[in-house]
Amino acid sequence: MTIPILNLTRQYEQLKTEIDAALIRVASSGHYILGPEVTAFESEMAQYLKVQHVVGCANGTDALFLALKALKIGPGDEVITTPFSFMATSEAIVHAGATPVFVDIEPETMNIDVNRLEDALTPRTRAILPVHIFGQPADMNAILSFAGAHGLFVVEDCAQAIGAEYKGQKTGTMGDIGCFSFFPSKNLGAMGDGGMCTTNNPELAERLKMLRVHGSRKRYYHEEPGVNSRLDEIQAAILRIKLKHLDEWLNARRAVAKRYTEKLASVQEVVKAPVIHADRTHVFHQYTLQMQGDRPAERREQLQKKLADAQIQSIVYYPVPLYKQATHTNLNIDPACYPACERVSDQVFSLPMFPELSLAEQDNVCQVLVEAARTLPVTASRC
Repeated sequence: MTIPILNLTRQYEQLKTEIDAALIRVASSGHYILGPEVTAFESEMAQYLKVQHVVGCANGTDALFLALKALKIGPGDEVITTPFSFMATSEAIVHAGATPVFVDIEPETMNIDVNRLEDALTPRTRAILPVHIFGQPADMNAILSFAGAHGLFVVEDCAQAIGAEYKGQKTGTMGDIGCFSFFPSKNLGAMGDGGMCTTNNPELAERLKMLRVHGSRKRYYHEEPGVNSRLDEIQAAILRIKLKHLDEWLNARRAVAKRYTEKLASVQEVVKAPVIHADRTHVFHQYTLQMQGDRPAERREQLQKKLADAQIQSIVYYPVPLYKQATHTNLNIDPACYPACERVSDQVFSLPMFPELSLAEQDNVCQVLVEAARTLPVTASRC
């Protein structure tokens, strides 16, 4: 039987009675967008995150775009961000009319390298957009300190890191605005698209609410061009059910990650386990390994084939840095400026990771990977 990277049906089966009842409740209500379920979800999420304001929207990409628009970032402005992320991160900057400025990553955590922020600063810089990649927070103290010193906004991309903490504070509550995705594969996933923004600034919260409904505070009166980005009642109802289980699921993910790391210790010269900072809680949206030694992309492909032959799925997040995407060729970026990102993109691959992954499945993944790693050609390490 195949061990997938993610299995959403197991989660549904666990919550089937509650979810089915919620679907019928919303369908019977006749109220399907920005209704009582959304209001309740926003309130419950604010309590969970300990943040003043939560604004639901259609998806995580819109959350990023709405955040930048709420901060009045647009043409002529620059936003510093990481090149090692999903396309939505830089895409939102472009759609806002601004220019993404990429900063290389820390090779161990794969988060933005805060020691390189100064090199990216120009008179046009307006904001920093860190991504808490794979579920481990970026170094927010350093980012906030730098932003404060230079009068910059901070927009947190928390798409993979809901519930993660940095020095006891949850992601999405430290910057000016936090942005979340509820795409089904996320740690808190809807049964469709969904997203939200968080902020402790009441004026920004009002702007976000206005922008998500065509720039309108009062129906049919539009103050500025906005977008149509509203959270569905059905998705909010499902997310309310799942939110009650989120911490339990995050603990299960950490348990899977711990078991993986322990069982793969014997081949750490071939594949390196995630590095976790003691002052941060990692929520393991992905459990991502890094190939060691020379020719990592070639050897990664060989290792993944052996996993696939054993019916174990693995995925590479992300094989192409954002500065190499066709959408950013106009920036004329030299990949040599990003040695860590170049290397990491050739090294990384992720194993099956979801709370319902059985112990037998975890052991099978590790056994196959250990045996496969030991059969790979030995190469010199350049780390």
